Order: sequence, then structure tokens, then C-alpha cells
Amino acid sequence: MSTSRHYSLFDKIIIESDRVLRTLSKNASTAAQASPAQNLQEPALSDTEAKHAAGLMRINHTGEVCAQALYQGQALTAKLPDVREEMEQAAQEEVDHLSWCDERLQQLNSQPSLLNPVFYGLSFSMGATAGIISDKISLGFVAATEELVCGHLEKHLEELPESDTKSRAIVTQMLEDEARHQQAALDAGGSQFPAPVKMGMKLMSKVMTKTTYRI
Repeated sequence: MSTSRHYSLFDKIIIESDRVLRTLSKNASTAAQASPAQNLQEPALSDTEAKHAAGLMRINHTGEVCAQALYQGQALTAKLPDVREEMEQAAQEEVDHLSWCDERLQQLNSQPSLLNPVFYGLSFSMGATAGIISDKISLGFVAATEELVCGHLEKHLEELPESDTKSRAIVTQMLEDEARHQQAALDAGGSQFPAPVKMGMKLMSKVMTKTTYRI
């Protein structure tokens, strides 16, 4: 027997508004799983190292904001119920990452990017548009996005200070989860995007990383 609930348009607006506020408000996201860095000792970082680590974690935090928006936009417009549920589940899993990054930024005496509302709006629009076109395109967009995210996370593991075990533990777990999300989207029937499309997405992601590292 199905236990899924059918929400009215007004219900959906309220739910999505709450998700937007939780995504963009500081300390509003609650992780279902404890941070991988929870039991690790705070490392002794120089001012330069702490500033660089904070910049990288700010990029990761904004990436999770974009992921939330992407999945929420897709869930709103996806045509098949199973695809819609998969998008909602993926968004819930990304909440953990968002919360972990937020917590780590506080520990590094820093804060999330001021540009998060802008990137949230852009990502939500792209996700919703992909869902309108087709579920296959929607899932393909997830896979291509997660591929980019994995690339960023791998690079951050190379750039983070070796002594910053807390940030490295978070990024390592995020990389594992994002790779799984990418494969799940492809297994569910997502399209393999052509190289020119991926290149365009990569250029857009560079704009995000360059700006949010500092702002």
C-alpha cells in the first residue's frame, strides 16, 4: 500500500519556502549523521592555512547550497513519481554535507558565501527547467553536476593543509557520497551529456568557485 501523501499547491509552496530558508540561513540545517570530523582534534593551523581552508570549505558549502536548489527544482517538476522521490532523497542526503561545511566554517572563524542566494536561484531554475524537459535530462544533469563536484572535492583534498584532518575528513566523505549520487543518477536512466555541454557547465562552476572562495 502506498503511503505517499499528495500535497496541494499551497502546501508545496510552504514546504519549498521552508527548505529555501533552511538552506540559506546560518545554522538552520540539521544533519541526520554526525560530521566525520566530530571526534577529531582541532589542528594547529597558521593564519594563512586557516584562511585557505576556510575558502575551500566555503566553496564546498556553496556547492551544497546549489545541490539543494538543483534537487528541489527537479523534484518540483519531475514527471515520474519514482524520479521525484529519488531527487527528494538525494536532497535530504545533501543536507548533511551542508551542515558539516557550515559547522567547519564556524570552527575556522569564517562564514558562508554572501552570494549563496544568487547561486541558489540559478541552480533551482536550472533544476526545474531540466525536470520540465524530461526526467532523463534531469537525471543526466544530476550526473554531470556531481561529476563536476567530485572533481572539485578531489582538488580540494590536494590543496587542504595536511594537518587539517577535520576538513579533510569532511571532504573525503562528501566525495564518496557525491560519486554514489552520480552513479545512481546514471543507473536510473540519466543521459550522458556531450562534451560541449559539460565544458559549459565547467566554465560556470569556475565562476562559482572563484567568487565564493573570497566572498
